[in-house]
Amino acid sequence: MENVYMPIPVKVKKIMVESDDKTLRTFDIAFCNEKDRFDFMPGQFCQLSILGKGEAPFGIASSPSEKDALKFTINRVGNVTTALHYLEEGEVIGMRGPLGNWYPVDKFKGGSVVIIGGGFAFTTLRALIVYLLEHRKDYKDITVIYGARRPGLLLYRDELAEWEKRDDLQLHLTIDKEVPEWKKRVGFVPTVTKEVAPSPKNSWAVICGPPIMIKYTLPVLSELGFPQERTYTSLERRMKCGIGKCGRCNIGHKYVCSDGPVFSYAELQELPQEE
Repeated sequence: MENVYMPIPVKVKKIMVESDDKTLRTFDIAFCNEKDRFDFMPGQFCQLSILGKGEAPFGIASSPSEKDALKFTINRVGNVTTALHYLEEGEVIGMRGPLGNWYPVDKFKGGSVVIIGGGFAFTTLRALIVYLLEHRKDYKDITVIYGARRPGLLLYRDELAEWEKRDDLQLHLTIDKEVPEWKKRVGFVPTVTKEVAPSPKNSWAVICGPPIMIKYTLPVLSELGFPQERTYTSLERRMKCGIGKCGRCNIGHKYVCSDGPVFSYAELQELPQEE
């Protein structure tokens, strides 16, 4: 960005309803001006804005190689997200980015990667999975554990079906409570992670989801033998201004939007523990 405070114009290219309750929608966002196009990595985020409504941060759900548009999956929970949900294809909004750091994919090279996601926080994990599959020869085993409250809240269901067919990726899908049409795993993500028991040998773990899921999954990974310095999570829910100026995302001396949002478990252990 030439000016980190100034949004660039972007156009809504495509809108897809992701969930059965229509609260989750994926937006394909295209650059209005080619000069504004930027490079990014999985784990980074952008600020999307609508005049008169405000702006909010969203993790980039697309991989850097997907050049046609940037993907953002948005949960309708407030004024800005509701305004975004009322957009129609072809409308122009503002965007600032890319912001924050990213998953350390270079460190992962030569090792196995375990990806654990819950709910609509699967967005940047989708970007990471696509990236790893595009560079498949650089990594060993790829294990994905992904859960939602019910089947209708799982994101990117067409892609999940394709990933299930692959022999170079192990995908474990789970929902919280049993429903008649569901034939896969049932149980909370921490429990399923313990059941799957991915090997920590030469492995890296990435976890992103609701805070309660992260809270109870991190100890499971520790029990399985994953070192804290090889376990990463994203605190994107805490992001505010995106450039470390407003001070609302700080944890001790760290600012989530500028020092993160991706941190290792070891880094988090050094920060003040919140009540």
